[in-house]
Amino acid sequence: MGPLGGITILDLTTVLMGPYATQILADMGANVVKVESPEGDIIRHIGPGRSPGMGGMFLNANRGKRSIVINMKKPEGREALLRLARQSNAIVYNVRPQAMARLGLEYETFAAINPKIVYVGVFGYGQSGPYAARPAYDDLIQGASTIPSLVAAAGDGTPRYVPITMADRVVGLMAVNAILGGLMHQLRTGIGQRIDVPMFESMTDFVLVDHLGGLTYDPPLDQGGYARLLSKYRRPYMTSDGYICVLIYNDKQWRSFFESIGQPEYLLQPRFANHAARHKHIDEIYEEVGRIFISRTTSEWRDLLERADIPVMPMHTLETIMDDPHLNAVGFFKTIDHPVEGRIRQMQVPSNWSITQPQAGGPAPTLGEHGREILREGGFSAEEIEGLGQRGAVVFTGPQ
Repeated sequence: MGPLGGITILDLTTVLMGPYATQILADMGANVVKVESPEGDIIRHIGPGRSPGMGGMFLNANRGKRSIVINMKKPEGREALLRLARQSNAIVYNVRPQAMARLGLEYETFAAINPKIVYVGVFGYGQSGPYAARPAYDDLIQGASTIPSLVAAAGDGTPRYVPITMADRVVGLMAVNAILGGLMHQLRTGIGQRIDVPMFESMTDFVLVDHLGGLTYDPPLDQGGYARLLSKYRRPYMTSDGYICVLIYNDKQWRSFFESIGQPEYLLQPRFANHAARHKHIDEIYEEVGRIFISRTTSEWRDLLERADIPVMPMHTLETIMDDPHLNAVGFFKTIDHPVEGRIRQMQVPSNWSITQPQAGGPAPTLGEHGREILREGGFSAEEIEGLGQRGAVVFTGPQ
Protein backbone atom coordinates (compact mmCIF):
# COMPACT_ATOMS: atom_id res chain seq x y z
CA MET A 1 0.00 0.00 0.00
CA GLY A 2 2.81 2.45 0.75
CA PRO A 3 2.68 5.29 3.28
CA LEU A 4 -0.11 7.10 1.38
CA GLY A 5 -2.34 4.09 0.84
CA GLY A 6 -6.00 5.13 1.04
CA ILE A 7 -5.31 8.72 -0.07
CA THR A 8 -6.97 9.84 -3.32
CA ILE A 9 -5.47 12.68 -5.37
CA LEU A 10 -7.29 14.29 -8.27
CA ASP A 11 -4.46 15.30 -10.59
CA LEU A 12 -5.40 18.06 -13.04
CA THR A 13 -1.77 18.87 -13.86
CA THR A 14 0.05 18.71 -17.19
CA VAL A 15 3.56 18.89 -18.64
CA LEU A 16 6.25 18.24 -15.95
CA MET A 17 6.02 20.17 -12.69
CA GLY A 18 2.67 18.90 -11.47
CA PRO A 19 2.92 15.38 -12.94
CA TYR A 20 6.37 14.92 -11.36
CA ALA A 21 4.91 15.84 -7.97
CA THR A 22 1.89 13.59 -8.27
CA GLN A 23 4.03 10.69 -9.52
CA ILE A 24 5.97 10.86 -6.25
CA LEU A 25 2.65 10.67 -4.38
CA ALA A 26 1.64 7.69 -6.53
CA ASP A 27 4.94 5.99 -5.70
CA MET A 28 4.02 6.44 -2.03
CA GLY A 29 0.80 4.53 -2.62
CA ALA A 30 -1.70 7.34 -3.25
CA ASN A 31 -4.54 6.67 -5.67
CA VAL A 32 -3.70 9.34 -8.26
CA VAL A 33 -6.45 9.97 -10.79
CA LYS A 34 -5.00 11.85 -13.76
CA VAL A 35 -7.77 14.02 -15.21
CA GLU A 36 -6.98 14.91 -18.82
CA SER A 37 -8.63 16.99 -21.50
CA PRO A 38 -9.76 15.28 -24.72
CA GLU A 39 -6.44 16.34 -26.29
CA GLY A 40 -4.49 14.78 -23.43
CA ASP A 41 -1.45 16.04 -21.57
CA ILE A 42 0.76 17.82 -24.12
CA ILE A 43 3.83 16.04 -22.82
CA ARG A 44 2.45 12.78 -24.20
CA HIS A 45 3.76 14.00 -27.56
CA ILE A 46 7.30 15.04 -26.54
CA GLY A 47 10.27 12.91 -27.42
CA PRO A 48 10.54 9.52 -29.09
CA GLY A 49 7.87 6.92 -28.48
CA ARG A 50 6.64 3.69 -29.96
CA SER A 51 3.03 4.78 -30.24
CA PRO A 52 1.21 8.14 -30.39
CA GLY A 53 0.68 9.87 -27.07
CA MET A 54 3.15 7.71 -25.15
CA GLY A 55 6.45 9.60 -25.40
CA GLY A 56 9.33 8.75 -23.09
CA MET A 57 9.04 11.93 -21.04
CA PHE A 58 5.38 11.19 -20.33
CA LEU A 59 6.23 7.65 -19.23
CA ASN A 60 8.83 9.00 -16.79
CA ALA A 61 6.48 11.47 -15.06
CA ASN A 62 3.17 9.60 -14.91
CA ARG A 63 3.75 6.04 -13.74
CA GLY A 64 1.39 4.61 -11.17
CA LYS A 65 -1.55 6.84 -12.19
CA ARG A 66 -4.92 6.15 -13.76
CA SER A 67 -6.27 8.36 -16.55
CA ILE A 68 -9.76 9.65 -17.18
CA VAL A 69 -10.66 12.12 -19.93
CA ILE A 70 -13.15 14.76 -18.79
CA ASN A 71 -14.24 17.67 -20.98
CA MET A 72 -14.42 20.42 -18.38
CA LYS A 73 -15.98 22.82 -20.88
CA LYS A 74 -19.16 20.80 -20.78
CA PRO A 75 -21.35 21.31 -17.67
CA GLU A 76 -21.76 17.55 -17.27
CA GLY A 77 -17.97 17.13 -17.31
CA ARG A 78 -17.50 19.75 -14.64
CA GLU A 79 -20.19 18.15 -12.49
CA ALA A 80 -18.55 14.72 -12.91
CA LEU A 81 -15.26 16.16 -11.64
CA LEU A 82 -16.95 17.77 -8.64
CA ARG A 83 -18.64 14.49 -7.84
CA LEU A 84 -15.29 12.69 -7.88
CA ALA A 85 -13.88 15.43 -5.63
CA ARG A 86 -16.39 14.56 -2.89
CA GLN A 87 -14.43 11.36 -2.25
CA SER A 88 -10.94 12.81 -2.77
CA ASN A 89 -8.41 14.02 -0.24
CA ALA A 90 -6.66 16.54 -2.49
CA ILE A 91 -6.84 18.17 -5.88
CA VAL A 92 -3.70 19.44 -7.62
CA TYR A 93 -3.65 21.78 -10.64
CA ASN A 94 -1.00 23.82 -12.44
CA VAL A 95 -2.84 26.26 -14.67
CA ARG A 96 -3.26 29.88 -13.62
CA PRO A 97 -5.91 30.34 -10.89
CA GLN A 98 -7.75 32.68 -13.23
CA ALA A 99 -8.33 29.75 -15.62
CA MET A 100 -9.67 27.59 -12.80
CA ALA A 101 -12.04 30.41 -11.84
CA ARG A 102 -13.33 30.71 -15.41
CA LEU A 103 -14.21 27.02 -15.28
CA GLY A 104 -15.93 27.47 -11.94
CA LEU A 105 -13.32 25.26 -10.29
CA GLU A 106 -11.93 27.64 -7.67
CA TYR A 107 -11.23 26.53 -4.11
CA GLU A 108 -14.57 27.73 -2.74
CA THR A 109 -16.46 25.47 -5.15
CA PHE A 110 -14.62 22.36 -3.99
CA ALA A 111 -14.67 23.35 -0.30
CA ALA A 112 -18.47 23.72 -0.45
CA ILE A 113 -18.89 20.06 -1.45
CA ASN A 114 -15.90 18.65 0.48
CA PRO A 115 -14.67 20.82 3.38
CA LYS A 116 -11.76 18.41 3.90
CA ILE A 117 -10.29 18.93 0.43
CA VAL A 118 -6.66 20.07 0.16
CA TYR A 119 -6.64 22.29 -2.93
CA VAL A 120 -3.11 22.81 -4.23
CA GLY A 121 -2.16 25.13 -7.08
CA VAL A 122 1.32 24.99 -8.59
CA PHE A 123 1.72 27.95 -10.95
CA GLY A 124 3.93 30.89 -11.83
CA TYR A 125 3.53 33.67 -9.32
CA GLY A 126 2.02 34.55 -5.96
CA GLN A 127 -1.45 35.98 -6.33
CA SER A 128 -0.88 39.18 -4.35
CA GLY A 129 1.74 40.60 -6.74
CA PRO A 130 1.66 42.29 -10.16
CA TYR A 131 2.78 39.10 -11.94
CA ALA A 132 -0.21 37.13 -10.64
CA ALA A 133 -1.93 36.48 -13.98
CA ARG A 134 1.20 35.96 -16.09
CA PRO A 135 2.00 32.61 -17.72
CA ALA A 136 5.12 30.82 -16.54
CA TYR A 137 7.43 28.18 -17.95
CA ASP A 138 10.65 26.65 -16.70
CA ASP A 139 12.87 28.88 -18.87
CA LEU A 140 11.13 32.04 -17.67
CA ILE A 141 11.41 31.09 -14.02
CA GLN A 142 15.06 30.08 -14.35
CA GLY A 143 15.76 33.51 -15.81
CA ALA A 144 13.71 35.43 -13.26
CA SER A 145 15.33 33.62 -10.34
CA THR A 146 18.86 34.63 -11.53
CA ILE A 147 20.07 31.21 -12.80
CA PRO A 148 21.24 32.29 -16.32
CA SER A 149 23.04 35.31 -14.88
CA LEU A 150 24.83 33.05 -12.41
CA VAL A 151 25.79 30.68 -15.23
CA ALA A 152 27.16 33.69 -17.12
CA ALA A 153 29.16 34.86 -14.12
CA ALA A 154 30.65 31.39 -13.68
CA GLY A 155 31.42 30.90 -17.38
CA ASP A 156 32.20 32.90 -20.48
CA GLY A 157 29.75 35.70 -19.75
CA THR A 158 26.94 34.21 -21.82
CA PRO A 159 23.72 33.62 -19.87
CA ARG A 160 22.31 30.13 -20.37
CA TYR A 161 19.51 28.04 -18.93
CA VAL A 162 20.46 24.88 -17.04
CA PRO A 163 19.77 22.03 -19.51
CA ILE A 164 17.20 20.32 -17.34
CA THR A 165 13.74 21.52 -16.37
CA MET A 166 15.15 22.55 -13.01
CA ALA A 167 12.36 24.92 -11.96
CA ASP A 168 9.68 22.38 -12.79
CA ARG A 169 11.41 19.65 -10.82
CA VAL A 170 12.41 21.74 -7.80
CA VAL A 171 8.99 23.36 -7.46
CA GLY A 172 7.39 19.96 -8.03
CA LEU A 173 9.27 18.68 -4.98
CA MET A 174 8.16 21.73 -3.01
CA ALA A 175 4.60 20.95 -4.07
CA VAL A 176 4.96 17.42 -2.67
CA ASN A 177 5.99 18.94 0.67
CA ALA A 178 3.01 21.29 0.59
CA ILE A 179 0.55 18.52 -0.30
CA LEU A 180 1.84 16.26 2.46
CA GLY A 181 1.65 19.13 4.96
CA GLY A 182 -1.91 19.85 3.89
CA LEU A 183 -2.85 16.19 4.23
CA MET A 184 -1.32 16.04 7.70
CA HIS A 185 -3.40 19.05 8.77
CA GLN A 186 -6.46 17.40 7.22
CA LEU A 187 -5.77 14.20 9.18
CA ARG A 188 -5.41 16.08 12.48
CA THR A 189 -8.33 18.48 12.12
CA GLY A 190 -10.64 17.17 9.39
CA ILE A 191 -10.34 20.57 7.70
CA GLY A 192 -9.01 21.31 4.22
CA GLN A 193 -7.41 24.43 2.83
CA ARG A 194 -6.11 26.17 -0.27
CA ILE A 195 -2.35 26.01 -0.81
CA ASP A 196 -0.53 28.02 -3.51
CA VAL A 197 2.98 26.98 -4.54
CA PRO A 198 4.27 29.75 -6.85
CA MET A 199 7.28 28.95 -9.01
CA PHE A 200 8.97 32.36 -8.95
CA GLU A 201 9.03 32.71 -5.18
CA SER A 202 9.93 29.04 -4.68
CA MET A 203 12.89 29.13 -7.06
CA THR A 204 14.10 32.49 -5.73
CA ASP A 205 14.24 30.95 -2.28
CA PHE A 206 16.00 27.86 -3.66
CA VAL A 207 18.71 29.87 -5.45
CA LEU A 208 19.32 32.57 -2.85
CA VAL A 209 20.04 30.16 0.00
CA ASP A 210 23.40 29.78 -1.78
CA HIS A 211 23.81 33.19 -3.29
CA LEU A 212 22.21 35.85 -1.10
CA GLY A 213 25.49 36.02 0.83
CA GLY A 214 26.30 39.54 2.02
CA LEU A 215 22.94 40.78 0.76
CA THR A 216 21.50 38.95 3.76
CA TYR A 217 22.56 41.94 5.87
CA ASP A 218 21.23 45.49 5.97
CA PRO A 219 23.28 47.33 4.88
CA PRO A 220 24.76 44.70 2.52
CA LEU A 221 28.25 43.34 3.18
CA ASP A 222 28.84 42.53 -0.51
CA GLN A 223 26.98 42.07 -3.81
CA GLY A 224 25.95 38.49 -3.06
CA GLY A 225 27.07 35.29 -4.74
CA TYR A 226 28.90 32.23 -3.40
CA ALA A 227 32.42 32.55 -4.80
CA ARG A 228 33.19 28.82 -4.94
CA LEU A 229 30.08 28.06 -6.98
CA LEU A 230 30.73 31.03 -9.27
CA SER A 231 34.35 30.18 -10.03
CA LYS A 232 34.83 29.68 -13.78
CA TYR A 233 37.23 26.87 -12.89
CA ARG A 234 34.60 24.94 -10.94
CA ARG A 235 33.99 22.19 -13.45
CA PRO A 236 34.99 18.59 -14.07
CA TYR A 237 38.78 18.35 -14.19
CA MET A 238 40.38 17.36 -17.49
CA THR A 239 42.67 14.36 -17.17
CA SER A 240 45.16 13.06 -19.72
CA ASP A 241 42.43 10.91 -21.29
CA GLY A 242 39.06 12.36 -20.23
CA TYR A 243 37.37 14.09 -17.30
CA ILE A 244 36.77 13.41 -13.64
CA CYS A 245 34.58 15.00 -10.95
CA VAL A 246 36.41 15.79 -7.71
CA LEU A 247 35.69 18.00 -4.73
CA ILE A 248 38.58 18.64 -2.39
CA TYR A 249 36.82 20.60 0.32
CA ASN A 250 37.97 20.44 3.93
CA ASP A 251 41.41 20.70 5.56
CA LYS A 252 41.85 16.92 5.83
CA GLN A 253 41.05 16.39 2.15
CA TRP A 254 43.46 19.07 0.98
CA ARG A 255 46.20 17.60 3.16
CA SER A 256 45.51 14.09 1.84
CA PHE A 257 45.48 15.33 -1.75
CA PHE A 258 48.88 17.04 -1.69
CA GLU A 259 50.47 14.24 0.31
CA SER A 260 49.10 11.62 -2.11
CA ILE A 261 50.58 13.38 -5.16
CA GLY A 262 53.91 13.91 -3.36
CA GLN A 263 53.69 17.69 -3.12
CA PRO A 264 53.04 18.47 0.57
CA GLU A 265 54.85 21.80 0.19
CA TYR A 266 51.61 23.29 -1.16
CA LEU A 267 50.21 23.09 2.37
CA LEU A 268 52.76 25.67 3.52
CA GLN A 269 51.22 28.32 1.29
CA PRO A 270 48.96 30.76 3.21
CA ARG A 271 46.14 30.35 0.68
CA PHE A 272 45.76 26.70 1.76
CA ALA A 273 45.83 27.48 5.49
CA ASN A 274 42.10 27.06 6.12
CA HIS A 275 38.66 27.17 4.49
CA ALA A 276 38.40 30.97 4.63
CA ALA A 277 41.77 31.41 2.91
CA ARG A 278 40.92 28.91 0.21
CA HIS A 279 37.57 30.60 -0.37
CA LYS A 280 39.33 33.93 -0.85
CA HIS A 281 41.65 32.45 -3.51
CA ILE A 282 39.25 29.90 -4.98
CA ASP A 283 39.72 30.86 -8.65
CA GLU A 284 43.49 30.55 -8.65
CA ILE A 285 43.34 27.35 -6.55
CA TYR A 286 40.88 25.63 -8.86
CA GLU A 287 42.88 26.75 -11.90
CA GLU A 288 46.13 25.39 -10.49
CA VAL A 289 44.60 22.11 -9.37
CA GLY A 290 43.16 21.78 -12.86
CA ARG A 291 46.69 21.83 -14.29
CA ILE A 292 47.72 19.08 -11.88
CA PHE A 293 44.89 16.79 -12.98
CA ILE A 294 46.03 16.81 -16.62
CA SER A 295 49.14 14.86 -15.58
CA ARG A 296 47.40 11.48 -15.04
CA THR A 297 44.69 9.33 -16.58
CA THR A 298 41.15 9.22 -15.25
CA SER A 299 41.67 5.69 -13.96
CA GLU A 300 44.90 6.63 -12.19
CA TRP A 301 43.21 9.58 -10.51
CA ARG A 302 40.24 7.48 -9.37
CA ASP A 303 42.53 4.92 -7.75
CA LEU A 304 44.66 7.59 -6.04
CA LEU A 305 41.74 9.68 -4.79
CA GLU A 306 39.74 6.71 -3.52
CA ARG A 307 42.76 5.49 -1.53
CA ALA A 308 43.12 9.00 -0.09
CA ASP A 309 39.39 9.13 0.81
CA ILE A 310 38.83 12.21 -1.36
CA PRO A 311 35.35 12.57 -2.91
CA VAL A 312 35.48 11.51 -6.57
CA MET A 313 32.94 10.40 -9.16
CA PRO A 314 33.00 9.72 -12.89
CA MET A 315 31.60 12.29 -15.29
CA HIS A 316 28.82 10.21 -16.80
CA THR A 317 27.04 10.70 -20.10
CA LEU A 318 23.46 9.64 -20.80
CA GLU A 319 24.88 6.39 -22.18
CA THR A 320 27.47 5.55 -19.53
CA ILE A 321 25.18 6.20 -16.56
CA MET A 322 23.12 3.18 -17.62
CA ASP A 323 26.12 0.99 -16.79
CA ASP A 324 27.08 2.61 -13.49
CA PRO A 325 28.01 -0.26 -11.13
CA HIS A 326 26.42 1.37 -8.09
CA LEU A 327 23.10 2.05 -9.79
CA ASN A 328 23.08 -1.49 -11.13
CA ALA A 329 23.86 -2.93 -7.69
CA VAL A 330 20.99 -1.08 -5.99
CA GLY A 331 18.59 -1.91 -8.83
CA PHE A 332 17.93 1.70 -9.78
CA PHE A 333 17.02 0.86 -13.37
CA LYS A 334 14.45 -1.82 -13.97
CA THR A 335 13.12 -3.10 -17.27
CA ILE A 336 9.40 -3.76 -17.27
CA ASP A 337 6.76 -4.80 -19.79
CA HIS A 338 4.42 -1.93 -20.60
CA PRO A 339 1.08 -3.19 -21.95
CA VAL A 340 1.25 -0.80 -24.91
CA GLU A 341 4.89 0.22 -25.29
CA GLY A 342 6.55 -3.16 -24.74
CA ARG A 343 9.85 -3.31 -22.85
CA ILE A 344 10.75 0.02 -21.21
CA ARG A 345 13.34 1.14 -18.69
CA GLN A 346 11.96 2.55 -15.44
CA MET A 347 13.74 4.31 -12.58
CA GLN A 348 13.02 3.11 -9.08
CA VAL A 349 12.11 5.16 -6.00
CA PRO A 350 15.47 6.47 -4.69
CA SER A 351 14.63 6.39 -0.97
CA ASN A 352 14.65 3.34 1.32
CA TRP A 353 12.01 2.81 4.03
CA SER A 354 12.15 0.14 6.71
CA ILE A 355 8.40 -0.58 6.71
CA THR A 356 6.26 1.28 4.14
CA GLN A 357 8.65 1.23 1.18
CA PRO A 358 7.33 3.31 -1.73
CA GLN A 359 7.52 1.58 -5.09
CA ALA A 360 7.42 2.68 -8.68
CA GLY A 361 3.78 2.18 -9.54
CA GLY A 362 2.26 0.56 -12.57
CA PRO A 363 2.93 1.80 -16.10
CA ALA A 364 1.94 5.29 -17.20
CA PRO A 365 -1.64 5.17 -18.53
CA THR A 366 -2.86 5.57 -22.05
CA LEU A 367 -5.20 8.52 -22.55
CA GLY A 368 -8.50 7.88 -20.76
CA GLU A 369 -7.59 4.26 -20.08
CA HIS A 370 -9.39 4.02 -16.72
CA GLY A 371 -12.40 6.28 -17.29
CA ARG A 372 -15.21 3.83 -16.65
CA GLU A 373 -13.36 2.23 -13.74
CA ILE A 374 -12.82 5.58 -12.01
CA LEU A 375 -16.44 6.63 -12.45
CA ARG A 376 -17.74 3.31 -11.10
CA GLU A 377 -15.58 3.75 -8.01
CA GLY A 378 -16.99 7.29 -7.72
CA GLY A 379 -20.51 5.91 -7.42
CA PHE A 380 -21.71 6.55 -10.97
CA SER A 381 -24.26 4.05 -12.29
CA ALA A 382 -23.79 2.27 -15.62
CA GLU A 383 -26.49 4.47 -17.13
CA GLU A 384 -24.83 7.66 -15.89
CA ILE A 385 -21.46 6.54 -17.24
CA GLU A 386 -22.84 5.79 -20.68
CA GLY A 387 -24.75 9.08 -20.68
CA LEU A 388 -21.57 11.04 -19.93
CA GLY A 389 -19.88 9.27 -22.82
CA GLN A 390 -22.71 9.93 -25.23
CA ARG A 391 -22.73 13.65 -24.41
CA GLY A 392 -18.95 13.92 -24.79
CA ALA A 393 -18.48 15.01 -21.17
CA VAL A 394 -16.22 12.01 -20.56
CA VAL A 395 -14.26 10.36 -23.37
CA PHE A 396 -13.71 6.61 -23.07
CA THR A 397 -10.96 4.72 -24.87
CA GLY A 398 -10.43 1.01 -25.25
CA PRO A 399 -12.43 -1.82 -23.67
CA GLN A 400 -13.32 -1.29 -20.00
